[in-house]
Amino acid sequence: MDLYLILGIIVGPLARLLLPGKQNVNLVMTVLLGAVGALAGSIFVSAVSSRTGFNIWALVAGIAVAALLVLLYTAVAGDRRR
Repeated sequence: MDLYLILGIIVGPLARLLLPGKQNVNLVMTVLLGAVGALAGSIFVSAVSSRTGFNIWALVAGIAVAALLVLLYTAVAGDRRR
């Protein structure tokens, strides 16, 4: 899990950079959503690919999943945080 927290530091902010506008998400939640996105992306890519080692598609999938998670988080928690 430590690896995914480290990847979350990279994947979370990258996912937020891809989204238009301002997201009301703090740094801790950005890292956690990035870690979950990295984990989900790597699980998905490893399920459909037989390649071992570093896979750029796992990183791309992790960023995409993290961006979706940030969108979901802002849709659900955005109204409560105002």
